[in-house]
Amino acid sequence: MPRLTLYTGPLSMFGMKVEIALNEKGLPFERIEVPYNAKSGYDPKHPDVVRVNPKRQVPVLIDGELELFDSTQIFEYLEDAYPTPAFWPKDVRARALARQLEHKADEIYFPHIIRLMGLQDKLSEQEAMTAIAAARDFYTGMEHALGQRPYLTGDVSYADIALFMTQLFGERMGATLTLETPNLIAWRDRMRTRPALAPVVDRLVAYLRANHRSVPAFMA
Repeated sequence: MPRLTLYTGPLSMFGMKVEIALNEKGLPFERIEVPYNAKSGYDPKHPDVVRVNPKRQVPVLIDGELELFDSTQIFEYLEDAYPTPAFWPKDVRARALARQLEHKADEIYFPHIIRLMGLQDKLSEQEAMTAIAAARDFYTGMEHALGQRPYLTGDVSYADIALFMTQLFGERMGATLTLETPNLIAWRDRMRTRPALAPVVDRLVAYLRANHRSVPAFMA
């Protein structure tokens, strides 16, 4: 039986981050999808999620008697508890940069996408256009940070997982990549073909189609 249990949801970007990391690490785990529907959201809340996370949100990871929440904190635990294969760079400075990029994806970029989630019928209005412009400014910064490397800090890391998932949701919400960031588009295509991502993205595509939601072309 798997030692690890992941509580996630069908549209949980942060849960998908953790699931991809578990796949990349080659760790067997039990995946528990908590109740969700378009009308009431995550209601009723899963009792184990409520018990573990004061914010009452997925993802929650349970490893034996240890119970954790927050995708970034889970990343840190996985790297300490299951260090092979490594998903933070070995070099101290490169590792610090990768951690900062992971943080930027979640805390600098993704808030613009959260704004867009409530503006899907107003994408031509100023508030939405401002959020899209801010997202594209972020893309420009990531284009320069990536350069000609295959991944953000050389080898694939948690930073790549975080940016891929946040940008995937950005693409869905209207903050699309353009030909102005060709390196970032090539990086995204490279990430999309990684075996660890395939079951996660394919499940999301199936969910979107089953619920009559649009699927960005690069995901199909």
